[in-house]
Amino acid sequence: MRRRSAAIAFLICLAAAPAHAEPPALADADGKPIERGDVRRVIVIGGALTEIVYLLGAEGTVVGVDTTSQYPPDALKRLPNVGYMRALSAEGVLSLKPTLVVAEGESGPRAALAQLKSAGAAVVLLRKGASPEGVTYKMRALERLLGREAEGEKLASAYAADMAALAAAITKAERRPKVVFLLSASRGLLAAGQDTAADRVIALAGGVNAIQGYAGYKPLSAEAVIAGKPDVILATEHGLAQLGGAERLLERPELAETPAGRERRVIALNALLMLGFGPRTPMGVRFLAEKLHPGLALPPLMSANGAR
Repeated sequence: MRRRSAAIAFLICLAAAPAHAEPPALADADGKPIERGDVRRVIVIGGALTEIVYLLGAEGTVVGVDTTSQYPPDALKRLPNVGYMRALSAEGVLSLKPTLVVAEGESGPRAALAQLKSAGAAVVLLRKGASPEGVTYKMRALERLLGREAEGEKLASAYAADMAALAAAITKAERRPKVVFLLSASRGLLAAGQDTAADRVIALAGGVNAIQGYAGYKPLSAEAVIAGKPDVILATEHGLAQLGGAERLLERPELAETPAGRERRVIALNALLMLGFGPRTPMGVRFLAEKLHPGLALPPLMSANGAR
């Protein structure tokens, strides 16, 4: 409850900050101050970062993206693909002759990043957790790197206002349903614990993670999910399709015995929208809140329509 109240207070204060406030001090993942970069040939690594770059109107500077850059669809269709953000090839990135590489802090491997830097590429890693604060940081960092301060101010202000308005509306919900988030992976069905993007989105939408007692993702435990008594089962659209759909998922005995299973309450959401923590996060939170709290009055959104 304290964490939820603190998050709401942060969002409301952020939205109330004056538009002319002094830009915050920003540093990259290596602790270096973020300054305007050479934007002649930019490579963007990370789906949320790519979305922000497009909303800032700077897509014309981008010469390459990674496989997580699924939105807008034009990004991967139009631009060369440098591979998965956690399995980058230095040679592939350098072949595009970038003047600036901006990447999520989890990008790697480290050896590839070191090779990029030793080859003279300007590499800026943006590392912030999956949180509203982290999205605002990335917006501010990219607006400064790309010289798009005016557009960035509009985007960050609209985003903060949306998240604050949603938080205020969701506090009026009569109850907080228990939600279990399931992820389809090569090692089977995984359930999201604490300190995950899914856990944070569930909380922002006015729900409670039904899985307690561990952090990260772990194989689904019958004992844990039955004890958690989830009211809702949440999955990504792609993951649910891989599992054969909601009906097939609910055939699993450990899920069928839960309140969600008996009521057949399964919600699917676009993975990047729900877990990406980017400029469209208000859309994901609002969509999930609508499902968790039918009839609750939720505000219209301003942010994901772009700063242009």
